[in-house]
Amino acid sequence: MPYCEVDRYQNGDKWEGVRLFYRRYGRGVTKVLLVIGLAGTHDSWGPQIKGLTGSLERADDEPEAQRSDEESGDASAAAAEEGGDGDGIEVCCFDNRGVGRSSIPPHKSYYSTAIMARDALALMDHLGWKKAHVFGHSMGAMISCKLAAMAPHRLCSLALLNVTGGGFQCFPKLDGQMLSLAFRFLRAKTPEERALVDLETHYTKEYLDEKVESCTRRTILYQQYVKGISSTGMQSNCGFEGQVNACWTHKMTTKELDTIRSAGFLVSVIHGRSDIIAQLCHARRLAERLIPVARMVELHGAHLVSHERPEEVNNALMELVKATKSMIKPEEWSSQPENSSETGALISARPVSVTIRTDDGGNAAVAVYNLLGKLQLSFLYVIGVILMGFEHMRNIVKVMKPVRVAAIES
Repeated sequence: MPYCEVDRYQNGDKWEGVRLFYRRYGRGVTKVLLVIGLAGTHDSWGPQIKGLTGSLERADDEPEAQRSDEESGDASAAAAEEGGDGDGIEVCCFDNRGVGRSSIPPHKSYYSTAIMARDALALMDHLGWKKAHVFGHSMGAMISCKLAAMAPHRLCSLALLNVTGGGFQCFPKLDGQMLSLAFRFLRAKTPEERALVDLETHYTKEYLDEKVESCTRRTILYQQYVKGISSTGMQSNCGFEGQVNACWTHKMTTKELDTIRSAGFLVSVIHGRSDIIAQLCHARRLAERLIPVARMVELHGAHLVSHERPEEVNNALMELVKATKSMIKPEEWSSQPENSSETGALISARPVSVTIRTDDGGNAAVAVYNLLGKLQLSFLYVIGVILMGFEHMRNIVKVMKPVRVAAIES
């Protein structure tokens, strides 16, 4: 099994290592690191692995010497091997700490996007990758942002899928549907219960209701989700709480964003318009703050737009890789005019977002915006406490419920 030790932490009187489980696919001098999101495992990148490498066949067990010889050959040999259309792509995806087959540190203080960005860097060192295209989804996109600010010289390009700025921006759209989903998520104890909630948060209703032969896509995906969750097991409480803590404490400073913007690599921000987990407005604002190196790509889809619209997402990722190879200047990358394709994709260099002014009116607007975010956070926290209190009272009632004992005849 391919593991990489990336860190160590103190557990009582002894030190324990943090090991990441990873998989590699494809061969080539172009390297792509895929960073998955909250509660997700490496195999969630299936559609992108196939789109980038052309196959889901693992390359982990291939002798390292053979890989090195082939990748260090001249460009013509590599191009011939790949059909004359480039030098091939090698992809690595992994389970973040706290989930899947990777280590699960016991305390939430061992989890942050900065810590997990260092995990990803250690994995790149383990693989011998000097540079890579880094693509992240959701929490993985937050980790990728930190990685880009921490070691910009290690990135060829950056793709952020369904990303937010962390903190209160992690809160989903507040409505009856989301409160119901949150309640069901907290109560989910089996793979079947968890799968039902995940489907509604990951995909649009239209996509789930599509007919595929004799049944709906919802039925097919439900079976796949139950099988996947059953094989890896439900995420542990400490792993989940740690990853949630990483999202809540995530923040990109102005200095960090300036580092990414001035590093020279291109950025794609890809988002589903119907995402109820990571709201589109936050992704637009991040993309605007990264102009001129960022391009905003909006697609019809929800939080797992990478699964719902794999062809469009893969096209956007491949375009980013090709633009990097062609050494397109950031200004040219972000100056593409807005357009709407037949697939519903909207590519924009000027995403709509909140414009922050320096006058008193602008400062007041920003203050109100931040206050509303905190109020929403407080409200959802209260709702969560009420729901947990209700569940606790139900358990108490069950324990205190009198038990009928049949009379014993003497």
